[in-house]
Amino acid sequence: MRKTPTQARAKERFERILDAARNLIEESGSDHLKMSDVAARAGVPIGSVYQYFPDKSAIIITLAERIMELVHDGLAQAMGEVGSLEDGEEALRSTLMAYYQLFLAEPVARDIWFGIQADKTLNVLDIEDSRANGQIVFRTLKKFTPRKDWKRLETASFLIMQLTGMAVRLAISVDRKEGDRIMAVYQDMIRRELIAVTAES
Repeated sequence: MRKTPTQARAKERFERILDAARNLIEESGSDHLKMSDVAARAGVPIGSVYQYFPDKSAIIITLAERIMELVHDGLAQAMGEVGSLEDGEEALRSTLMAYYQLFLAEPVARDIWFGIQADKTLNVLDIEDSRANGQIVFRTLKKFTPRKDWKRLETASFLIMQLTGMAVRLAISVDRKEGDRIMAVYQDMIRRELIAVTAES
């Protein structure tokens, strides 16, 4: 279990370790990340690294959680301003594109996300994150959806958020033009599903 720092000095060291790991992943990828290299880059004894992170997987999971929190907060803010189904579609679209842009711009995020399927802990974390984000979408859009369709909307919202990660991973794996087309088609797919679920509202 990862130790959480409470004092200011410990928090500063904790963040320095994460920054060092982030820089090393950007340079060489997470597969080549070594605890000794993290300690050297952070300028701390290796014991300090192990004090907060029992292994490199714990570091990667912490970095993944930071990215997930960023996306979650952005989605919550966007959906919190929704006043109609059309607003909801636009909020989802803008959040999706911000997610895509994040992974285009951040090599560390790309590296971590490509490793999700191969890491059981990260995969479970990813599914939990999709469920939490799906609940934000569901709670917002159910106001514009017939009650009899709420269960379908809840499932669709969960599925959309999980598939979003997969769509983005695919889009950033190909050249930029094809990636943009993939994201445009995916947005249309989401819109059609939302229209189908809320058609009787």
